[in-house]
Amino acid sequence: MAKTTSAPDKGVVPKSAVNTPANWSDSHHRLAIGVMLASGFAALGYQIVWTHQNALWLGHESAAVLAVVCAFFFGFAAGAFFLGDRIAASAYPGRWYAACETIAGGWSLALIFFMGPASEHILALIGERPSPAWQWSIAFAATAVLLLPATSAMGATLPALEKYLSPFRRDTSNIAALYAANTFGAVLGVICTTFWLIPAIGFSQTAIVCVVLNVFCAAASLALFGKKSVALKQVPLTLQTQPQPQLQPTHQKRLAILLVLTGLLGIGYEVVAIRVLSLVTENTVYTFAIMLAVYLVGTAIGAAAYWRWAGTWLTMLSKDTPIASDGAILLRDRLLQLLAFTCLVGLLCLGASQWLSVEVAAILGQTMTAALAAESAIAIAAFLLPTIAMGALFSHLCAEAPAQGISFGRALALNTAGASVAPLLFGVAMLPVAGAKTAILLIAVGYLSLLTAKTWSKIRVAYAMSSVAALMIWAPSLRFVDVPAGGKIISYEDGALAAVSVVADADGVARLRINNRQQEGSSATLYADARQALIPTLLHPSPKHALFLGVGTSVTASVAADEKTLVVDAVELLPEVIKASAIFRKNLADSATGANPRLNLASADARRFVRTSTQQYDLIVADNFHPARSGSGSLYTREHFAAVRARLATDGIFCQWLPLHQLDLATLRIIVKTFISIYPNSSAVIATNSLETPVVGLIGRAETHYFDRAKIVDRLNSIASTHRPQDFGFADEIALFGSFIAGPEALIRFAANAPINTDDHPIVSHLAPQETYAPSSAPRDRIHSLLSQVDIRPSDLLLTPDDEFATRLSIYWSARNYFIDVGRAIKPFADPVRMLAQVRDPLLNVLKISPDFRPAYDPLLRLAIAVGHHDRALAAPLLTELNALQPRRPDAADALRQLGFVQPTPPGTSTKDRSTPSLR
Repeated sequence: MAKTTSAPDKGVVPKSAVNTPANWSDSHHRLAIGVMLASGFAALGYQIVWTHQNALWLGHESAAVLAVVCAFFFGFAAGAFFLGDRIAASAYPGRWYAACETIAGGWSLALIFFMGPASEHILALIGERPSPAWQWSIAFAATAVLLLPATSAMGATLPALEKYLSPFRRDTSNIAALYAANTFGAVLGVICTTFWLIPAIGFSQTAIVCVVLNVFCAAASLALFGKKSVALKQVPLTLQTQPQPQLQPTHQKRLAILLVLTGLLGIGYEVVAIRVLSLVTENTVYTFAIMLAVYLVGTAIGAAAYWRWAGTWLTMLSKDTPIASDGAILLRDRLLQLLAFTCLVGLLCLGASQWLSVEVAAILGQTMTAALAAESAIAIAAFLLPTIAMGALFSHLCAEAPAQGISFGRALALNTAGASVAPLLFGVAMLPVAGAKTAILLIAVGYLSLLTAKTWSKIRVAYAMSSVAALMIWAPSLRFVDVPAGGKIISYEDGALAAVSVVADADGVARLRINNRQQEGSSATLYADARQALIPTLLHPSPKHALFLGVGTSVTASVAADEKTLVVDAVELLPEVIKASAIFRKNLADSATGANPRLNLASADARRFVRTSTQQYDLIVADNFHPARSGSGSLYTREHFAAVRARLATDGIFCQWLPLHQLDLATLRIIVKTFISIYPNSSAVIATNSLETPVVGLIGRAETHYFDRAKIVDRLNSIASTHRPQDFGFADEIALFGSFIAGPEALIRFAANAPINTDDHPIVSHLAPQETYAPSSAPRDRIHSLLSQVDIRPSDLLLTPDDEFATRLSIYWSARNYFIDVGRAIKPFADPVRMLAQVRDPLLNVLKISPDFRPAYDPLLRLAIAVGHHDRALAAPLLTELNALQPRRPDAADALRQLGFVQPTPPGTSTKDRSTPSLR
């Protein structure tokens, strides 16, 4: 059963008119409350489950929310419309209720088994690279049809219960208690499934819990409501008991239009507000649950307030009216004005939501509970007042409906039919074009436009319209973009799923952000982004066709496509990201036009593309998706990794990058365990030696996991690319192999006790947000801890390792681990003398372990040169020692000569070795 029901008549009815059955005992009342509680829990539990399941093929949590909300209301409307009148005419509405609960549970049980196969057919229908119109059409239509039997049955439960209880609905306390129980059950369904059931037992078993609740509701309702309904003439909403005059058909049509449009505007506000709050919240699976729970609570409060005080309100408004129905119309207009006003208040609250979130978090501290409390606070500010008014208005319209010849079932159908259009109209069509601020102002104007002509003539309406006009001009923008001091916004675009911005700081460093919170890269990360392309591409002996899942700034894919013999397909869910990435790509392309004919960018969901494509790829590289954010957790499931493997060519390589600065080791273990369940001979690498933003890569092979050193050397020497590997730290094969941190056996040990992340049991999506809300450790400590728990041996990687190279590689790894260990204590200083005093001995010790470890050599060289311009005596000993530790490199000797010290060229050093070190 859903979260709304009809309001009781508040008319003055003689005691004899109330025909409450004699067997309606306290025990029956408690059982009825239990039925309502369980029914509400099941309905909203299904909504949460189906939203996350549909995101697997729709590609994004926001898309799934819109599609499932639309499907729910469409089904409710269909059930209420086609079955409502039949139920109203039946003498056994309790049996109808039991049947509807049974159908809802039965179809939900069936979906557990065939939603997966059905989604495969839907994916094939959508295709690899659909147009936005086709994709959204199939998404909404397919979701509605897939869920229709269950949602239409849920929609018919309301008319069935209303029909059975109508003979004794003068007992307001009974009806209010049942309604409250149903809504409280819905809130519990949202919270318990999201925070407890799904993380603990997964989607299928959570759905089974809801099915069991449906069965309980059906059985209990047969015992409680299964008898023949008591016939009693209904008394319309009035303060008088005498017969009312027959209303004109135009009044009936007006009420029908009101029901449709209030449903449309109410859910439209929900869609727009959720989208705005995604810019200031962490946008995790818990965020949507909190917002939906607040929405439900507000609606329940509004309906309960109407039940409690409607009679008083009508008495006050009817004093100066000739007939009681005028009082009902006046109350309706007052509620419409109140709703328009609360939407405007909600607009102001949304504008202040970022400030409110920061203030609440500052008061409560940095814990997950505090973060969730902050998200709850801004949800309450944005939703509570408007939803209270919505609940009261809907209850009033349903109470008016019988007096105008509209059954409750038909009223519910009209209201939910309007609501079913809102996600498409507001979420897909209006938001990208008009923006959130304009959309909310139009919603407020929409409510005011539904007022009667008489009310329109009142001065308060003029005030309301003036307020709307003033807010249009002076209300804060709902486009939240954090701009650093001295910075500027380069680009901003609202899309159907997210807002994408590019912001430059005072130094001109541009950053790409999704929904303001999720950074997708910057113009200052070329070195790291390029290495994420070069490591997997250099490990393949001769890649011809590569697939990159996720674009971000597009630097990684562009560096790969810079190789003259490699064609790169890159897919990105958000077209706005592809458009914004041109800002970062323009300096990497073949020509001034910014075009690279070997780079094919496409707007497509990564999961859907992999599952529907028939292309075989030599190389597949997956971006380091934030595991806590909307839908990203589904890109770390066993099913997705298996689908990627099916796209690999015979000697193909799959590299999955992981943002260690955004996930803890517990979540990493789960992802590793999931990865090696498909690629059992996997290994792990690190993109850079960064301590602030460490990125780990999992390398999987379709067949062998060994690498041929000779082929790697040939590849390094012959790669045809303007972005030379040596410019990014890969001067030789030892630097490339030196990126590895773990072999197959080490990864198996590391993830030994971790569970596997699956589509049905998405552990990562529910575990990763804990690190986002309240980080348990610093990234530098996390990478150090990881390195202490894994190991790597030359025999894990090399097909035929020779002793000399294996020894060099082993000590290189030891030097790398020591480098990261000592780096944790290093503090940045702008003064090169202070910085050199801090790092000189630690980095020299690293080089004494492995002279090949250039990440220690280069910073010492840079600091020596910087210090040498002011104090040659301080720089000379360090440069001399660097030259002695690594005589094959001419850089230190060249620096000594530039400072006026004569140093002989080390024997065996050729001119071509005299390359300038990278300034990273």
